[in-house]
Amino acid sequence: MASDFPHEIRHDRQAGRFETTVDGFACELDYTRAGEVMTITHTGVPDAVGGRGIASALVEAAMKAARAEGWKVVPACSYAQAWMKRHPAYDDLRA
Repeated sequence: MASDFPHEIRHDRQAGRFETTVDGFACELDYTRAGEVMTITHTGVPDAVGGRGIASALVEAAMKAARAEGWKVVPACSYAQAWMKRHPAYDDLRA
């Protein structure tokens, strides 16, 4: 889902989560949804696999899903806030 990220990112709509596994470590982005607004509440990447762009790929996957669904996004977690500032192409999704 995310550009040139070598691992599959799964979207578990029921859990409100995007997830991937890297070198046996679970990495996730959690969100809540109220109507057409996705609030990103948490991104988690274990230190053992940090620094590989995993959190960025998770946020990008969430943004692409939000765009496809017609949702707006509230980046409540600090990483998602910083990511959106670095990627102005997604400003139109900000709630």
